[in-house]
Amino acid sequence: MLLAAALLTTTPCVAAGKGGEVAADLLRTRLAERHAACARVLLAPSDAVAAALPAAQRSTWRKVAPRHLPREGFAVRRIGDTLVITAQATRGLVYGAGWYLRTGARPLRYDSAPARPVRLTQIGYRAKNNSYDAWTLAMFQRRIEDFALWGASGVQVIAPISDDDDSSPLFPAPPLETLRGIGAIAHRLGIDFALYYPNLHDYATPAERDAELGRFRTLLGQLPQVDALYVPGGDPGHAAPANLFPLVAEEAAALHGRNPAASIWVSTQGFDAAGLDAFYAQLARRPRWLTGIFAGPQTRDPVAVQRRNLPAGYRLLLYPDIAHTMHAQVPVDRWSPAFALTEGREPINPRPRAMTALFRHLDPGSSGFVTYSEGVNDDVNQFLWFRLGWDPHTTAEAFARDYAAGFIGDSTAAKALFALEDNWVGDPAANARIDATLALVDGLNPAAWADWRIDALRYRAVYDAIVRHRLIAARAREAAALAAPDAATARARLAEPDPAPVPALRTRLFALAERLWQGARLQLSVKRYGATTIERGANLDRVDVDLNDRVWIERQLATRTPAQLADYARTRDGALYDDLGDPWNAPHLVRGSSPATDPLRFDGAVEGIADRTPEDGWRMSWISYAESLYDAPLRLQYTGLDPKRRYRLIATYAGEDYWLPMRLVATGGIEIHPPLDRKTNPMTVEFDIPVAATRSGTLDLAWTRPAGMGGSGRGHQVAETWLIPEPLPGERK
Repeated sequence: MLLAAALLTTTPCVAAGKGGEVAADLLRTRLAERHAACARVLLAPSDAVAAALPAAQRSTWRKVAPRHLPREGFAVRRIGDTLVITAQATRGLVYGAGWYLRTGARPLRYDSAPARPVRLTQIGYRAKNNSYDAWTLAMFQRRIEDFALWGASGVQVIAPISDDDDSSPLFPAPPLETLRGIGAIAHRLGIDFALYYPNLHDYATPAERDAELGRFRTLLGQLPQVDALYVPGGDPGHAAPANLFPLVAEEAAALHGRNPAASIWVSTQGFDAAGLDAFYAQLARRPRWLTGIFAGPQTRDPVAVQRRNLPAGYRLLLYPDIAHTMHAQVPVDRWSPAFALTEGREPINPRPRAMTALFRHLDPGSSGFVTYSEGVNDDVNQFLWFRLGWDPHTTAEAFARDYAAGFIGDSTAAKALFALEDNWVGDPAANARIDATLALVDGLNPAAWADWRIDALRYRAVYDAIVRHRLIAARAREAAALAAPDAATARARLAEPDPAPVPALRTRLFALAERLWQGARLQLSVKRYGATTIERGANLDRVDVDLNDRVWIERQLATRTPAQLADYARTRDGALYDDLGDPWNAPHLVRGSSPATDPLRFDGAVEGIADRTPEDGWRMSWISYAESLYDAPLRLQYTGLDPKRRYRLIATYAGEDYWLPMRLVATGGIEIHPPLDRKTNPMTVEFDIPVAATRSGTLDLAWTRPAGMGGSGRGHQVAETWLIPEPLPGERK
């Protein structure tokens, strides 16, 4: 190995023509890290190749040189023992270097160019980020180089002033210093430096608009050249379109004064129905400064609807949330409440199949994307989107092979990406594949140059296994407690510790968390690593949370026996029970559209988790809930009811601390209750179901929130229900 390293330092394996130095240096450095075999590669702009070749090879080059190179494309030609990689400029040469680094191929001829012109990801140097706020510029340089080698057309940074604290205790340098450094890194690689700039006020007065414009101009003067401006309509921000568009027009003019070629994008996020109509009305006026719109989270219109409302000549970009698993634009379908409660909404989340399907669902008619990211937990998803933006026909399997080879150095790691995604399918207590996934990941043989990414895969595999075995034990303890002869015995059963292999796995998890902090500054704990909140990826702090109703049961045992607690579902009363947040215990929930056709779940039920734990005295059935988005109803459907009986509905309204009034309507438009505000969280309600609603032997129930609202679309959440038949005359209750 030392001999190979010496050979690389003495033999010009990677050469540069004039203008190819940046790409050549990058490729040379990466090959040296891997102690790759020496094979001659020349990187040069097309007009500098001939001068960099030996005289004897120049005539051959003139015969095979590409006639036309797209701006971002690159071409490969093998001339004798030299592999020539050429492009218009640095950007294309870096893409070619990345191709060679991934493949090591030496074809006689190869040409490649991206299918989508915009392929960015977001960097948030802000306190909410799960890693980047603790990064140095050297770390950002490595990451942005990785992005460029995989085909990124640029990076987007969040402005220093957004819906966040001005500073983070983890910042190694002030925000402007870091953002300037990120811009310099991007431009050296030939890729774009884009700015995400929320306008956070109303802008109803000239003074307010002028103040914002002054802040914007000052920021532009403190940054390197900005190549694109992205202004969200909301999340954050709340200005009405009639106020927002004139302001962005002035911001665009200020930017174009510095960079006439800069593109300007505005998003539809956050608006209610009336606000979206007003937004589309602004588009219909065809502002000349606008390049197009970007479609992201917290948008009540599907992308197809936004596309239809976009006048010809404007472009549409995607702004997909690839970072989150719940309370998100693309929730994990039927995700176990045990995973949701412990691993949370921002875990390490390789989702190769789901993200490929999402791209193909959203991509038609788009000009590309900026992936919404919160750090490195979604690393696999970020790089998958870069490859899909380059070639939309890339399969998840082909990407996984490249990722495994490029970052782990063991081809078996490709299988681990899919295995981790499959861990989240079904009830973890019944999913024996979780243990097989851990064995697979433990068997990986990473290369000496592999970085923190192997620890990320290990951390997820270990955490999944902990959840599985803790859930099995928690359910067994609860079942034993409810079958106990007395309260003391029940309490003793509930207090039993987790069995093997949990303690050993837990020790491993904490060690991996430390390695991920050292390697990637991933903040997996609030106390240990300075994460902002548990919700921001700090799931190490939830590894020991109860996965059963221990505290609730212990409190109830003060006045009730275990036998009295055992029939919570009220089966003795003939109740039809639904635990709506548990995908395997909600038989009457109408799931609606499938994730394959509706990955953003505009027309389907979604599971979620409240900001509580069982230690707060909440039952698991209260913490987890079902909801639907925007104006879509949350529906339950019953069949086989007795038309002669009356029925009574008991429901637990519980969920996030953010909620809206809910209206409940039964079959035939019969109102069960008008818009009802949740007075407590949780809140139990009880209503008689009119006979007319069940006369046919079926019953439909539909909960809706006020129509036309914007924001996240959430806010009507139901945790559990009992539909209970009343006794017929003469029957004993």
